[in-house]
Amino acid sequence: MALSISTAIGSTFGSKQQPALQQEDIRPLSPWFFAFEGLMGAAYDVTRLHPDAWMVLTGLGLVNMVVGFTVFGRRRKLLRAMLKNGRSRKILVGLIALRVGVHGLLAALGTQVEGTAGHLAMAALMTAATVGLLWYDQRVTFRALGLAQ
Repeated sequence: MALSISTAIGSTFGSKQQPALQQEDIRPLSPWFFAFEGLMGAAYDVTRLHPDAWMVLTGLGLVNMVVGFTVFGRRRKLLRAMLKNGRSRKILVGLIALRVGVHGLLAALGTQVEGTAGHLAMAALMTAATVGLLWYDQRVTFRALGLAQ
């Protein structure tokens, strides 16, 4: 069944002219995308635990970009639509606010994230928040396009 959804994308994401998309052209993002973004959410704490980890994170970022450009063929339009909408920006600001808020709350309590256990807990929190919010954003995007899974 061929379903043209260019009107839905234009009205949902505020873009002017989008080429007509078919239902089979839009697929969910791969689990590795969410895993990588979760790792990037935890990157600060990972580098605090292992200062040389920034090299590995940079390498993973480059691999993610190369794989993303080659594998994301049909998913590229969904990814662009998700990145262009205001909800994704709110998620980014929310994740930054969460990190700053947790550190601010801990500072108000007279403590800070220290040691391996603290950084691992903070990394797990940021990874879970990043993956959860991006998954939610994808679900909302699919529902707005009438492609709920």
